[in-house]
Amino acid sequence: MPSDAGRTPGFRADALMRPVAAERCARAAFATPRRATSYRMAEFLFGPFLEFGFMRRALVGCLALALAAPPLGVFLMLRRTSLTAEVLAHGVTPGIAAGFLIAGLSVPAMSLGGLVAGLVVALGAGALSRATGGREDAALTALYLIALALGVAMVSLRGDAADLTHLLFGQVLGVDDPALFLMAGVATLTLPALALAWRPLALECFDPAFARAEGAQGGLWHMLLLVLVVLNVLAAFQAMGTLMAVGLMMLPAVASRHWSRELSGLAYAAVGMAVLAAYGGLLASYHLDVPSGPAIVLAAGLLWAVSVLAGPVDGLLPRLVRRPHLAG
Repeated sequence: MPSDAGRTPGFRADALMRPVAAERCARAAFATPRRATSYRMAEFLFGPFLEFGFMRRALVGCLALALAAPPLGVFLMLRRTSLTAEVLAHGVTPGIAAGFLIAGLSVPAMSLGGLVAGLVVALGAGALSRATGGREDAALTALYLIALALGVAMVSLRGDAADLTHLLFGQVLGVDDPALFLMAGVATLTLPALALAWRPLALECFDPAFARAEGAQGGLWHMLLLVLVVLNVLAAFQAMGTLMAVGLMMLPAVASRHWSRELSGLAYAAVGMAVLAAYGGLLASYHLDVPSGPAIVLAAGLLWAVSVLAGPVDGLLPRLVRRPHLAG
């Protein structure tokens, strides 16, 4: 019989602890796949923004756009002028091109030029429609086509294909400090201004005759709305380009009508979907290696398609499954 002589005093304690250690190892073995899955999911969702500074910059800039622009899109949708934002996005092109020719890729110069060009297009269309008796949307269409062609031609004079691509499609992952400050500043200006104009704009959208009878000065508030749209288009230009600058403004706004019947609900739904589109689009851009601007707009388009299909307000599926009321 072997004896315990010469064995270490901790032998018996070690033997007694073996079942406990084995149980802990078994628990760890069962818990490891779950923890690994959670870790991979967290790494997938948050890893790019924790690891790379340019991803954090892009996210902050897009979130600023997502908070300020969609409520403007809601008012444009309610006024049946949804394409006005797209027109103004193209209308700022020659001003941005002029700033580029003068100062290169300078955010202040291009923003100032774009602001002047956008205001000229917005105010010029209204002045032409009043002077000629024509429709304002026709004047806007003519002006934005001319402005877009002029801007592309101006950039082509001195720039190359990369500069033209940057002008038309933007570069979300290249957002620098001036562009980030512009986005945050425009959002900071837009939200209080929109809060001030909320009631007059809502009154003009839902009951324009009563607004005129009350002397609400609808033309003045309409111009304020257009100025805010131009500012937000300029803020989005650096990230989304002139061709897709209104993606975060209009797609969530159009989709919001399928989630609420109240103005405040429309604004909340539009902002929420814009935030989801910005975050999801940046994630898709990183993991799938696709351009960030189109990815964000496609994410917003996917949310719009889901809203049209399953939204509780006039969605296709709720309309199909809703039972008709029984006649009394």
